[in-house]
Amino acid sequence: MAIILNLETATTNCSVSLAQDGKLLALREENYQGYSHSEKLHIFIGEVLEEAGKDMQDLSAVAVSKGPGSYTGLRIGVAAAKGICFALDIPLISIPTLDSLGRQIEVEEGYLIPMLDARRMEVYAKVLSNSYETVRETEAEIIDAKSFAEFAKKAPVYLLGNGAKKCIGVLDHPNFHFREDLVPSAREMASMSYHNYANKEFEDLAYFEPYYLKEFILGK
Repeated sequence: MAIILNLETATTNCSVSLAQDGKLLALREENYQGYSHSEKLHIFIGEVLEEAGKDMQDLSAVAVSKGPGSYTGLRIGVAAAKGICFALDIPLISIPTLDSLGRQIEVEEGYLIPMLDARRMEVYAKVLSNSYETVRETEAEIIDAKSFAEFAKKAPVYLLGNGAKKCIGVLDHPNFHFREDLVPSAREMASMSYHNYANKEFEDLAYFEPYYLKEFILGK
């Protein structure tokens, strides 16, 4: 039996889930545009444990959303996950943020393109098949009228996440469909983290860092 705590802090959604053998036991999340991760994350951890009737010593592993996403949000999530893993001597699992975002919908055919806002007209985007297999790895790219055209020519394309807002009005092929309301959540991490746990796909606690994709640039 594997009880895994899942932490998602890559975007405005502060999300925590607890799962047993990939099945969701409890979920707490708050999608607040001002970011609430530093205030809410540990509160949510306590709440999901309490709801499921578990405590920290019951945990088999901690999974964290690895990015890309908000620099500060990712740091908060990874720091919390590492701290728990070090204290309990349990493994750390990382889940690509765009992979879990892509699993929020099911389609019979076509492509899923989870994407996150990277400021201006740039997004972080990954292309998945309708069975969630990687078609194109994560890239940072500037959206223009030609973006993802090679996929829209073949089949329906579903653009998911806040990055999709930038594509509305720019990508006009009828095969494009937009779900800009979706945000990464610890809900979808439950089955993914259990798969990694069963296959012993763990991170090095000492050296693991979030996947920023681009270097952090301090503004004025």
